[in-house]
Amino acid sequence: MSERIQSYTLFFPYYLAEHSKAACRAFHYVGTFSSSALLVAFIVTGEWFYLALWPVVGYGAAWFSHFFIEHNQPATFKYPFWSLISDYYMTFLWLTGRLKPHLDMALSD
Repeated sequence: MSERIQSYTLFFPYYLAEHSKAACRAFHYVGTFSSSALLVAFIVTGEWFYLALWPVVGYGAAWFSHFFIEHNQPATFKYPFWSLISDYYMTFLWLTGRLKPHLDMALSD
């Protein structure tokens, strides 16, 4: 995709298509849960170490999955805010059993 996406409504299907493999999404879920736990640990303890690890753990798992499973470039490089929001949204949809229709629509285009 060479042109910049102008709305989140158009971005989310693109984001899901970039996460077409279940293993890639699984790494994202692990990164999302782990980084969220680190953020909570920072809030509870005030230890900056947890905050420093937060992006490393979250992005590390996600980027690993793109480079070695999907073989594509993480959307974070071009759309950092929307990608972060989408990672949490994708995880929420997966946890609530509502991801499949969104994924099917994104992959059918």
